Amino acid sequence: MIGVLGLEDGTRLTGNGFGAPGIHSGELVFTTIMSGYEEALTDPSYNGQLLMFTYPLMGNYGVSGDNFQSDHMRAKALICKEIWNHPTQYRSKKSISQFLEEEGRPGIYGLDTRMLTIKIRELGSMRATLAVGEDADVVAIAREEAPISSLDLISEVTCKQPYHIAGPGPGIVVIDLGIKRHILKSLSRRGFDIHVVPASTSIDEIEALSPQGLFLSNGPGDPERAIDAIAAVKRFAGELPIFGICLGHQVISLALGARTYKLKFGHHGGNQPVKDLACGIVYITSQNHNFAVVPDSLQGTDLAITQINANDRTVEGMKSDYLDILAVQYHPEAHPGPLCTEDPFFRAVEARMGAHCRGGG
Repeated sequence: MIGVLGLEDGTRLTGNGFGAPGIHSGELVFTTIMSGYEEALTDPSYNGQLLMFTYPLMGNYGVSGDNFQSDHMRAKALICKEIWNHPTQYRSKKSISQFLEEEGRPGIYGLDTRMLTIKIRELGSMRATLAVGEDADVVAIAREEAPISSLDLISEVTCKQPYHIAGPGPGIVVIDLGIKRHILKSLSRRGFDIHVVPASTSIDEIEALSPQGLFLSNGPGDPERAIDAIAAVKRFAGELPIFGICLGHQVISLALGARTYKLKFGHHGGNQPVKDLACGIVYITSQNHNFAVVPDSLQGTDLAITQINANDRTVEGMKSDYLDILAVQYHPEAHPGPLCTEDPFFRAVEARMGAHCRGGG
Protein backbone atom coordinates (compact mmCIF):
# COMPACT_ATOMS: atom_id res chain seq x y z
CA MET A 1 0.00 0.00 0.00
CA ILE A 2 1.41 3.38 -0.96
CA GLY A 3 2.31 5.93 1.67
CA VAL A 4 3.24 9.54 0.93
CA LEU A 5 4.65 12.03 3.44
CA GLY A 6 4.76 15.76 2.72
CA LEU A 7 6.33 18.59 4.76
CA GLU A 8 5.56 22.27 4.62
CA ASP A 9 9.09 23.02 3.36
CA GLY A 10 8.27 21.13 0.13
CA THR A 11 9.80 17.76 1.03
CA ARG A 12 7.80 14.85 -0.43
CA LEU A 13 8.70 11.23 0.27
CA THR A 14 7.11 7.96 -0.87
CA GLY A 15 7.25 4.82 1.23
CA ASN A 16 5.21 1.83 2.32
CA GLY A 17 1.91 2.60 3.99
CA PHE A 18 0.40 0.43 6.72
CA GLY A 19 -2.34 0.67 9.30
CA ALA A 20 -5.55 2.46 8.32
CA PRO A 21 -5.77 4.21 4.92
CA GLY A 22 -6.46 7.92 5.05
CA ILE A 23 -4.93 11.38 5.21
CA HIS A 24 -3.76 12.85 8.52
CA SER A 25 -1.99 16.15 9.15
CA GLY A 26 -0.18 17.54 12.17
CA GLU A 27 3.20 18.58 13.46
CA LEU A 28 6.07 16.22 12.65
CA VAL A 29 8.30 15.47 15.65
CA PHE A 30 10.86 12.76 16.39
CA THR A 31 11.47 10.68 19.50
CA THR A 32 14.76 9.02 20.43
CA ILE A 33 13.37 6.16 22.55
CA MET A 34 14.70 2.72 21.63
CA SER A 35 11.74 0.81 23.07
CA GLY A 36 8.34 1.72 24.45
CA TYR A 37 6.45 2.49 21.26
CA GLU A 38 3.20 1.34 22.91
CA GLU A 39 3.62 3.98 25.60
CA ALA A 40 4.67 6.71 23.17
CA LEU A 41 1.87 6.17 20.65
CA THR A 42 -0.77 6.26 23.41
CA ASP A 43 0.74 9.23 25.29
CA PRO A 44 -1.84 12.08 25.17
CA SER A 45 1.01 14.60 24.97
CA TYR A 46 1.51 13.50 21.34
CA ASN A 47 -2.02 14.53 20.38
CA GLY A 48 -1.88 16.58 17.16
CA GLN A 49 1.51 15.23 16.11
CA LEU A 50 2.92 12.80 13.56
CA LEU A 51 5.41 10.74 15.55
CA MET A 52 8.66 9.63 13.94
CA PHE A 53 11.01 7.18 15.67
CA THR A 54 14.77 7.57 15.25
CA TYR A 55 15.26 3.94 16.31
CA PRO A 56 14.91 2.06 13.01
CA LEU A 57 12.73 -0.97 13.88
CA MET A 58 9.19 -0.77 15.27
CA GLY A 59 6.87 -3.66 16.12
CA ASN A 60 9.46 -6.30 17.00
CA TYR A 61 7.71 -7.22 20.28
CA GLY A 62 4.19 -6.58 19.05
CA VAL A 63 1.44 -4.78 20.95
CA SER A 64 0.12 -6.14 24.25
CA GLY A 65 -1.93 -3.20 25.54
CA ASP A 66 -0.35 -3.64 28.98
CA ASN A 67 1.63 -0.42 28.75
CA PHE A 68 -0.89 1.92 27.14
CA GLN A 69 -0.84 5.41 28.66
CA SER A 70 -4.44 6.12 27.56
CA ASP A 71 -7.33 4.27 25.98
CA HIS A 72 -6.31 4.98 22.38
CA MET A 73 -3.44 5.90 20.10
CA ARG A 74 -2.98 9.66 20.51
CA ALA A 75 -0.28 10.34 17.93
CA LYS A 76 -1.89 11.05 14.56
CA ALA A 77 0.49 8.76 12.66
CA LEU A 78 3.60 6.59 13.01
CA ILE A 79 6.69 7.15 10.86
CA CYS A 80 9.67 4.80 10.96
CA LYS A 81 12.41 3.12 8.96
CA GLU A 82 11.21 -0.48 9.26
CA ILE A 83 8.43 -2.53 10.86
CA TRP A 84 8.11 -6.16 11.91
CA ASN A 85 4.65 -7.73 11.80
CA HIS A 86 5.43 -11.23 13.10
CA PRO A 87 6.24 -10.77 16.80
CA THR A 88 6.76 -13.81 19.02
CA GLN A 89 6.92 -12.01 22.38
CA TYR A 90 4.67 -13.94 24.77
CA ARG A 91 2.58 -10.94 25.83
CA SER A 92 1.91 -9.72 22.30
CA LYS A 93 -1.74 -9.72 21.22
CA LYS A 94 -1.40 -8.06 17.80
CA SER A 95 1.11 -6.65 15.36
CA ILE A 96 1.92 -2.96 15.04
CA SER A 97 0.04 -2.87 11.72
CA GLN A 98 -3.06 -4.42 13.28
CA PHE A 99 -2.92 -1.93 16.13
CA LEU A 100 -2.81 1.09 13.82
CA GLU A 101 -5.57 -0.34 11.64
CA GLU A 102 -7.84 -0.86 14.66
CA GLU A 103 -7.07 2.67 15.87
CA GLY A 104 -7.88 4.18 12.47
CA ARG A 105 -4.39 5.67 12.23
CA PRO A 106 -1.93 5.51 9.32
CA GLY A 107 1.74 4.59 9.36
CA ILE A 108 4.59 4.68 6.88
CA TYR A 109 7.94 2.89 6.73
CA GLY A 110 10.78 2.66 4.24
CA LEU A 111 11.76 6.32 4.63
CA ASP A 112 15.13 7.88 5.40
CA THR A 113 14.28 8.80 8.98
CA ARG A 114 17.85 9.92 9.65
CA MET A 115 17.54 12.58 6.95
CA LEU A 116 14.18 13.70 8.32
CA THR A 117 15.53 13.89 11.87
CA ILE A 118 18.46 16.05 10.78
CA LYS A 119 16.05 18.27 8.83
CA ILE A 120 13.87 18.81 11.90
CA ARG A 121 16.90 19.52 14.08
CA GLU A 122 18.13 22.12 11.61
CA LEU A 123 14.83 23.71 10.53
CA GLY A 124 12.61 22.90 13.49
CA SER A 125 9.37 20.95 13.84
CA MET A 126 7.09 21.57 10.90
CA ARG A 127 3.61 20.85 9.65
CA ALA A 128 3.30 17.59 7.74
CA THR A 129 0.72 15.35 6.08
CA LEU A 130 0.72 11.58 5.67
CA ALA A 131 -1.48 9.94 3.05
CA VAL A 132 -1.82 6.16 3.10
CA GLY A 133 -3.63 4.30 0.34
CA GLU A 134 -3.67 7.23 -2.08
CA ASP A 135 -1.24 9.57 -3.82
CA ALA A 136 -2.40 12.96 -2.49
CA ASP A 137 -0.85 16.41 -2.76
CA VAL A 138 0.51 16.11 0.75
CA VAL A 139 2.77 19.17 0.62
CA ALA A 140 -0.13 21.48 -0.22
CA ILE A 141 -2.28 19.91 2.50
CA ALA A 142 0.52 20.28 5.06
CA ARG A 143 0.90 23.98 4.27
CA GLU A 144 -2.80 24.49 4.97
CA GLU A 145 -2.60 22.85 8.40
CA ALA A 146 -3.15 25.25 11.30
CA PRO A 147 -0.13 25.91 13.58
CA ILE A 148 -0.22 23.69 16.64
CA SER A 149 -0.32 26.69 19.00
CA SER A 150 -3.69 27.68 17.56
CA LEU A 151 -5.31 24.30 18.32
CA ASP A 152 -7.20 23.30 21.45
CA LEU A 153 -5.53 19.91 21.85
CA ILE A 154 -6.16 19.60 25.59
CA SER A 155 -9.94 19.32 25.25
CA GLU A 156 -9.48 16.30 22.97
CA VAL A 157 -7.57 14.26 25.56
CA THR A 158 -8.81 15.39 28.98
CA CYS A 159 -11.33 13.18 30.78
CA LYS A 160 -14.97 14.00 30.05
CA GLN A 161 -16.17 13.42 33.61
CA PRO A 162 -14.44 13.49 37.02
CA TYR A 163 -13.49 10.16 38.56
CA HIS A 164 -12.13 8.93 41.88
CA ILE A 165 -9.20 6.63 42.70
CA ALA A 166 -9.62 5.83 46.37
CA GLY A 167 -6.65 5.77 48.72
CA PRO A 168 -6.01 5.95 52.46
CA GLY A 169 -3.79 9.04 52.29
CA PRO A 170 -4.27 12.77 51.74
CA GLY A 171 -6.75 13.93 49.14
CA ILE A 172 -5.30 15.39 45.96
CA VAL A 173 -7.11 16.86 42.96
CA VAL A 174 -5.46 16.05 39.64
CA ILE A 175 -6.30 18.39 36.76
CA ASP A 176 -6.21 16.14 33.71
CA LEU A 177 -4.57 18.04 30.86
CA GLY A 178 -3.83 14.73 29.12
CA ILE A 179 -2.50 12.60 31.93
CA LYS A 180 -0.58 9.37 31.43
CA ARG A 181 -1.80 6.31 33.29
CA HIS A 182 1.53 5.69 34.98
CA ILE A 183 1.50 9.11 36.60
CA LEU A 184 -1.76 8.15 38.28
CA LYS A 185 -0.26 4.76 39.21
CA SER A 186 2.73 6.50 40.78
CA LEU A 187 0.41 8.66 42.88
CA SER A 188 -1.88 5.77 43.77
CA ARG A 189 1.02 3.55 44.89
CA ARG A 190 1.80 6.18 47.50
CA GLY A 191 -1.70 6.01 48.94
CA PHE A 192 -3.13 9.34 47.81
CA ASP A 193 -6.90 9.69 47.59
CA ILE A 194 -7.15 10.97 44.03
CA HIS A 195 -9.89 12.98 42.35
CA VAL A 196 -9.19 13.38 38.64
CA VAL A 197 -11.05 16.28 37.04
CA PRO A 198 -11.33 17.62 33.46
CA ALA A 199 -9.16 20.51 32.31
CA SER A 200 -12.19 22.83 32.23
CA THR A 201 -13.13 22.24 35.89
CA SER A 202 -14.04 25.45 37.71
CA ILE A 203 -12.50 26.70 40.93
CA ASP A 204 -15.80 26.15 42.75
CA GLU A 205 -15.89 22.52 41.64
CA ILE A 206 -12.34 21.97 42.88
CA GLU A 207 -13.12 23.61 46.22
CA ALA A 208 -16.15 21.32 46.65
CA LEU A 209 -13.75 18.33 46.72
CA SER A 210 -11.89 19.81 49.74
CA PRO A 211 -8.44 18.92 48.37
CA GLN A 212 -5.27 18.89 50.42
CA GLY A 213 -3.17 19.29 47.29
CA LEU A 214 -3.42 20.18 43.60
CA PHE A 215 -1.63 18.30 40.81
CA LEU A 216 -1.39 19.45 37.16
CA SER A 217 -0.60 16.76 34.62
CA ASN A 218 1.25 16.48 31.36
CA GLY A 219 -0.60 17.19 28.13
CA PRO A 220 -0.33 18.42 24.53
CA GLY A 221 0.03 21.79 22.88
CA ASP A 222 0.48 25.37 24.02
CA PRO A 223 0.22 25.88 27.81
CA GLU A 224 -1.45 29.26 27.28
CA ARG A 225 -4.57 27.42 26.16
CA ALA A 226 -4.99 25.80 29.60
CA ILE A 227 -7.01 28.81 30.78
CA ASP A 228 -8.99 27.12 33.56
CA ALA A 229 -5.94 25.31 34.94
CA ILE A 230 -4.00 28.59 35.04
CA ALA A 231 -6.88 30.18 36.97
CA ALA A 232 -6.90 27.26 39.44
CA VAL A 233 -3.18 27.67 40.19
CA LYS A 234 -3.66 31.41 40.76
CA ARG A 235 -6.50 30.66 43.18
CA PHE A 236 -4.80 27.95 45.25
CA ALA A 237 -1.15 29.09 45.19
CA GLY A 238 -0.06 29.63 48.78
CA GLU A 239 -3.09 27.80 50.15
CA LEU A 240 -2.47 24.23 48.92
CA PRO A 241 0.66 22.35 47.87
CA ILE A 242 0.76 22.45 44.07
CA PHE A 243 2.62 20.03 41.83
CA GLY A 244 3.14 19.89 38.07
CA ILE A 245 4.61 17.63 35.42
CA CYS A 246 5.47 18.73 31.86
CA LEU A 247 2.54 20.88 30.65
CA GLY A 248 1.57 21.29 34.31
CA HIS A 249 5.04 22.73 34.97
CA GLN A 250 4.46 25.33 32.25
CA VAL A 251 0.92 26.13 33.45
CA ILE A 252 2.19 26.84 36.97
CA SER A 253 4.82 29.18 35.54
CA LEU A 254 2.24 31.11 33.51
CA ALA A 255 -0.11 31.37 36.48
CA LEU A 256 2.56 33.03 38.60
CA GLY A 257 3.57 35.54 35.93
CA ALA A 258 6.33 33.80 33.98
CA ARG A 259 6.36 33.26 30.21
CA THR A 260 6.73 30.22 27.95
CA TYR A 261 8.04 29.79 24.41
CA LYS A 262 8.01 27.13 21.70
CA LEU A 263 11.20 25.10 21.34
CA LYS A 264 12.74 24.62 17.92
CA PHE A 265 12.06 20.88 17.82
CA GLY A 266 11.09 20.04 21.38
CA HIS A 267 12.34 17.34 23.70
CA HIS A 268 10.97 13.90 22.85
CA GLY A 269 12.65 10.73 24.05
CA GLY A 270 14.16 8.86 26.95
CA ASN A 271 17.70 10.24 27.09
CA GLN A 272 17.41 13.91 28.10
CA PRO A 273 20.06 14.83 30.73
CA VAL A 274 18.76 16.93 33.63
CA LYS A 275 21.17 18.47 36.15
CA ASP A 276 20.01 19.04 39.71
CA LEU A 277 21.52 22.36 40.79
CA ALA A 278 21.52 21.51 44.51
CA CYS A 279 23.40 18.20 44.43
CA GLY A 280 25.02 18.26 40.99
CA ILE A 281 23.56 14.89 39.97
CA VAL A 282 22.65 14.51 36.28
CA TYR A 283 19.53 12.39 35.77
CA ILE A 284 18.63 10.78 32.45
CA THR A 285 14.97 11.53 31.90
CA SER A 286 11.97 10.79 29.72
CA GLN A 287 10.51 13.89 28.06
CA ASN A 288 7.79 14.87 25.60
CA HIS A 289 7.12 18.58 25.19
CA ASN A 290 7.36 21.39 22.63
CA PHE A 291 7.23 24.38 24.99
CA ALA A 292 9.50 25.56 27.80
CA VAL A 293 9.64 28.28 30.45
CA VAL A 294 11.61 31.48 29.76
CA PRO A 295 14.23 31.39 32.56
CA ASP A 296 14.51 35.15 33.13
CA SER A 297 10.73 35.47 33.35
CA LEU A 298 10.74 33.52 36.63
CA GLN A 299 12.29 36.49 38.42
CA GLY A 300 9.76 38.00 40.80
CA THR A 301 7.46 34.94 40.75
CA ASP A 302 8.91 33.33 43.91
CA LEU A 303 9.70 30.27 41.77
CA ALA A 304 13.34 29.15 41.92
CA ILE A 305 14.97 27.04 39.21
CA THR A 306 16.12 23.73 40.71
CA GLN A 307 17.07 21.73 37.60
CA ILE A 308 18.24 22.52 34.07
CA ASN A 309 18.69 20.56 30.87
CA ALA A 310 22.38 19.75 30.49
CA ASN A 311 22.13 20.01 26.69
CA ASP A 312 20.40 23.37 26.15
CA ARG A 313 19.99 24.73 29.71
CA THR A 314 16.20 24.94 29.49
CA VAL A 315 14.29 24.95 32.78
CA GLU A 316 13.61 21.38 33.95
CA GLY A 317 12.57 21.89 37.56
CA MET A 318 11.40 24.63 39.88
CA LYS A 319 10.00 25.08 43.36
CA SER A 320 8.70 27.64 45.80
CA ASP A 321 8.96 26.78 49.48
CA TYR A 322 6.93 29.88 50.39
CA LEU A 323 4.04 28.94 48.06
CA ASP A 324 4.60 25.18 48.51
CA ILE A 325 5.06 24.45 44.79
CA LEU A 326 7.11 21.73 43.10
CA ALA A 327 7.19 21.09 39.35
CA VAL A 328 9.32 19.34 36.74
CA GLN A 329 9.39 19.53 32.97
CA TYR A 330 10.23 15.85 32.39
CA HIS A 331 8.11 12.73 33.04
CA PRO A 332 9.46 11.31 36.34
CA GLU A 333 7.30 8.17 36.14
CA ALA A 334 9.01 7.39 32.78
CA HIS A 335 7.08 4.78 30.73
CA PRO A 336 8.89 4.75 28.41
CA GLY A 337 12.24 5.78 29.73
CA PRO A 338 14.61 5.57 32.70
CA LEU A 339 13.13 5.36 36.19
CA CYS A 340 15.83 7.23 38.14
CA THR A 341 13.64 10.32 38.79
CA GLU A 342 10.42 8.50 39.73
CA ASP A 343 11.24 7.97 43.38
CA PRO A 344 12.86 11.37 44.13
CA PHE A 345 9.97 13.35 42.63
CA PHE A 346 7.07 11.44 44.11
CA ARG A 347 8.83 11.13 47.46
CA ALA A 348 9.06 14.93 47.47
CA VAL A 349 5.33 15.11 46.68
CA GLU A 350 4.65 12.83 49.65
CA ALA A 351 6.80 14.96 51.93
CA ARG A 352 5.12 18.23 50.98
CA MET A 353 1.63 16.76 51.25
CA GLY A 354 2.48 15.22 54.61
CA ALA A 355 3.89 18.48 55.95
CA HIS A 356 0.78 20.37 54.80
CA CYS A 357 -1.55 17.87 56.46
CA ARG A 358 0.44 17.87 59.72
CA GLY A 359 0.21 21.64 59.68
CA GLY A 360 -3.57 21.43 59.71
CA GLY A 361 -4.13 22.27 56.00
